[in-house]
Amino acid sequence: MPAARPRLLYVTDLAYPARGRRYCDEDIHLTARLRDSFDLALCHPLDAAALMDGFDAVVVRNSGPVIGYQKEYDTFRERALAAGTRVYNPLHGRGDMAGKQYLLDLTAAGYPVIPTVDRPEDLHRLPAADAYAVKPKAGADSIGLRFLAHEELAGLPYDGLLVQPRIDFRYEVSFYFVDDLFQYALHAPDPARRWVLEPYEPTADDLDFARRFVDWNTLDHGIQRVDACRAPGGELLLVELEDLNPYLSLDRVPEDTRDRFVTAFTDSLHRFLAA
Repeated sequence: MPAARPRLLYVTDLAYPARGRRYCDEDIHLTARLRDSFDLALCHPLDAAALMDGFDAVVVRNSGPVIGYQKEYDTFRERALAAGTRVYNPLHGRGDMAGKQYLLDLTAAGYPVIPTVDRPEDLHRLPAADAYAVKPKAGADSIGLRFLAHEELAGLPYDGLLVQPRIDFRYEVSFYFVDDLFQYALHAPDPARRWVLEPYEPTADDLDFARRFVDWNTLDHGIQRVDACRAPGGELLLVELEDLNPYLSLDRVPEDTRDRFVTAFTDSLHRFLAA
């Protein structure tokens, strides 16, 4: 009698209205491929806590910004941790999964990140800029993002807010990893069109930059996206370390790259279930 195949609960919001992207297409493609190796069911993130007990693992993919359902997401995390449920990506991620505190921690540790503060008394630590980005620590997908002049910063209610200088960057670039293995990179040549992406061939220095943050995050399993910008001086600066549900822009890569990614994803899930 053949061995039972692993059962995966795949969490996605197929109706999430992402700007310039279709999350649903990506997850339809991925789940169609994963069914070759797993017994799989899809569910909305609001249903994950109630359904997860019947599966060997929960795979969180394009589930949308949790700021829109924070209470339900917290309940899911609490129940999964209490029951020892396998969640992919694992719930101990130190990047966006835990909010934006990592931007402060990495700034303090001297990593190449856009300088970030969360207290008015630390504003002097930021370089001078024409404007400053103000965003919620728990934000995602540019929700709550504002740009203010320096004289407007002192009167902000800083509880839960981050402040960064607005960088006049050349372009943004994203590096995609499965576990600690680099898969591909994409960049937006036009800064005004963030999601009009093209394949990018990273240099050895680019990959060293991205790997520093993957190594810092200490996730043995999972998908991570390292978002960076090319500063005016030519250096890369971290914008975001997405380790909860990074959109992968698989429609922007060649078919052979997409196939390699799916194979790496499938192999990672098997290793994760066997760990």
